[in-house]
This record gives sequence, structure tokens and C-alpha cells, in this order.
Amino acid sequence: MAEGLYKLTACKIRDLIEKKEISVDDVVGALTERIQKTDKKLNALISLEKADLKSEVERVKQNKGGALYGVPVAIKDNICVDGRLTTCASNILEGFRPPYNATVIDKLREKGALICGRANMDEFAFGSSCETSCYGPTRNPWDTDMIPGGSSGGSASSVAADEAIAALGSDTGGSIRQPAALCGVVGMKPTYGRVSRYGLIAFASSLDQIGPITKDVSDCALLLNAISGYDPKDSTSVDIAVPDYTKSLKNDIKGMRIAIPKEYFVKGIDKEVKAAVLNGIKTLESLGAKCDEVSLPHTEYAVSTYYIIAPAEASSNLARFDGVQYGLRKKGKSLIDMYKDTRAKGFGSEAKRRVILGTYVLSSGYYDAYYLKALKVRTKLKEDFDKVFKDFACIVTPTSPTPAFKIGERIDDPLSMYLSDIFTIPANLTGIPGISIPCGFTKKNLPIGLQILAKPFNEETLIRTAYTFEENTDFHKRKPDI
Repeated sequence: MAEGLYKLTACKIRDLIEKKEISVDDVVGALTERIQKTDKKLNALISLEKADLKSEVERVKQNKGGALYGVPVAIKDNICVDGRLTTCASNILEGFRPPYNATVIDKLREKGALICGRANMDEFAFGSSCETSCYGPTRNPWDTDMIPGGSSGGSASSVAADEAIAALGSDTGGSIRQPAALCGVVGMKPTYGRVSRYGLIAFASSLDQIGPITKDVSDCALLLNAISGYDPKDSTSVDIAVPDYTKSLKNDIKGMRIAIPKEYFVKGIDKEVKAAVLNGIKTLESLGAKCDEVSLPHTEYAVSTYYIIAPAEASSNLARFDGVQYGLRKKGKSLIDMYKDTRAKGFGSEAKRRVILGTYVLSSGYYDAYYLKALKVRTKLKEDFDKVFKDFACIVTPTSPTPAFKIGERIDDPLSMYLSDIFTIPANLTGIPGISIPCGFTKKNLPIGLQILAKPFNEETLIRTAYTFEENTDFHKRKPDI
């Protein structure tokens, strides 16, 4: 059995360890062999230090028990782990090892999980393809010529390829859900404030949210249980009770009202994606849900609104990377030269593009014209969703307008790249939770994702709906041949 342990879910591994049918060493050994075999093709994991892995195993053995006991979890490279290399896949954080843990890391360890490997990502989470990393692009395990999605591409690719049993990513405009869709796994963005952001190196503080990427919905509920909850270290954390999400794993959506927004089936969406999602909606109807078309009229402004607000916040957050306190430092004749040289060498082209754009929209004379108007449109978007959620339990849409595209195809076309997140961005702007689950495949055997959205702090509805769909389909059982 030890050989194929890497194929198992977190729930199954935990249960087998509890029954003493397998050991933590068995799981880690099988996973390490799998990574050595496949990651040269994928570049999904950028750091798997043997000393760190050994210390994780020893820690887990000493503190037996927990809902995630013995489960290896890969961590996106923008989530701090005490003493471990954490670089946001950027040269400017070369050699940076944080002196503290992100809250989610402490929570995972309390539940018995192993922190196993740093997952590759777009630099500072700026991207939709996982091509802007200073470590090189991550590849999609379904077709290594294709992108895995981004920015949490390493997390999604590693889970899809069985290099990790589960993973954490961060979602600022779809960075968990979009790569989950393109890699054929489950990815959830919780409600803003549900999961602590303490220890997450910020991209856009009002949009960022940590969430799980898993092999199935049951594992998603398990990880969400572990990482959710109020954290006094995070001023945006919300102090409300956290339910047991595993109790929402019910195969029953009879009578549930589901909204289908017409704006998400616009001209330009890939035909195979549209067909798969519409078939998914028919499946939900056959299981007893009542699906009706609705309108979210301000959806067309979501992308332009996001690409004013997100770069503005990124510009502010990245100002701290100047070569003074941590990371890369280039010597210059003066302090200003040192700043310039460090940032010129440290930041990649996409990071520079977003910082410049953000600085521009925040500058005197343009703040009111751009940033303030974007905030007003953000409010309108939230009002659209609030109106729909008065009558419907959830909203179902495509996760991505297209399946995975070829590496290099859009890297020099920022506008085309930005549109990859057109269906996921509204959830971040409005703070609502969303989940992506596999709902089909293209003729070229590339995964297609279905997105479910719910009102704030109603992740239970997402899990119940996604679980019911999963229990009555087999898309999540298909695996890439790698």
C-alpha cells in the first residue's frame, strides 16, 4: 500500500494512520518519491528541504492526534513559516526567512498536519498563469505545455499531480479558484475575514484571502475547519463562530434555489467551457435544485475596477521592499541609487507594471478620477450580489472563461492575461466566498471548473452544493497521466 499513498485524500490518510494501518513515515516516504519523480516536469514545488521535513515528522510524532494528523500540506510561497525560505517567488526577497509563523501554519500544526514543501507561484501573486516566478514557470500536470493557472499554480499543480495531499493558496482575484479549475481540483476562497491573513505577505490587503486547494470537497471542509477562526493579530479577522464544515457534507440540494447570472455566459467564453458548465447546471437541476437566470448588471466593470484597486494596494504594500530591512540589497553610490538598483534587479516586469499603475492611480489629481470611482463601483457590485442572495442560496458560474492555455501564449499580452480572472474577481471585490469544482474536460483532456458563490460566511452552502455535485459525478476521480 505504501507505494500509492500519495494518491489518497487527506481524510483517508488520517483514518488509516489512526487505525495504525500506515505510519507518518510511510506517507512522507511515498510523497517524497512521488515529488522526485514528477516535479522536474512540473516545477510546482520550489523548496523541499530534508532537514525541515525531518523536523516536521518528528514534531507530528511527538504531538499525536488531530483532524489532520500525518497529512502533508504544501504551502504557497507567500505564507510565512518560521525559519523557512519565503520569497513570494521574487528575487527581491532572496534569502528571506521569516522569524514567525502565519496563523494558518500554527492552526494546521495544531491539527497534526505536516508542512511539506513551498509551492511555486506568480511573483507576489501578480499573475494568472504561474509564469512570472523567479524560479521559472509551473506546468499543468494534464499537459505540461500548458499553464496551471495562477497565482497559486504551484499549489494546484502539486495537488493535481499527487505531489501534495492538500495545499494552501491565496486568492486576491481568483488565484485559488482559477488554477484549481485549470488543474481539475477543488479550490475555495473563504469569506474575507473568515481566515486570518496574519503572516500572508500582502498583495492587496482588502482582497487577499488564504484558502484550501484539495483533491475533493471532503478534504476542503477538513482544511477549512482547521484554518478558520478569529485572530486578534489580524485587524480584518471577523469574530464570529465557526461551524463544523464537515457536517455540511450532505448529498442533498432538493429545493435549493440557485441563480445563474446571464453576464457570466457572454460572447467570447470558450464553447467547451460553456457546454460543460451548462451540463453541470442540468446535473444540479436533476438533483432537485431550482435554477433561474438572474442579472448582475455591474459585472462588466469588475475587471477594470479590480485593476485599479488591486495595483493601488500593491503599490502601497510593496513600498517596504527597498533593500534596507530584508531580502535583496544592491549597493549604490547613494541611498536613492540603492533603492533604484535593488528594485530594478529584484522586481520582475509584472510586479513593476502593477506598482507603476498603482502609484499612478493614487497620485495627486488621479485619486478621485480613478481610485475613488473604483471604490464606488465596488459598492455597486456588492449591492448586485446582496439583491440576488435575498432570493437565492447560491450562484453558479464558470470559474474560468477558457481551459488552460499554452505557456508563453499570453505572457506578453497583459490585457488578455487579466481577463483570465473575469469570473472570479467579483467575489474578491465583494468579500463573498467561492469554490471551484471539476465539472468536465475538453476534447484535449483539459479540466473545466464550475464556480459556486454564496453570501458572506455561508461556506456551508458552498460545501453542501459542491459535495452533492461531486457525489453524483466522477470528474474529481480522473487523474493526469504523469
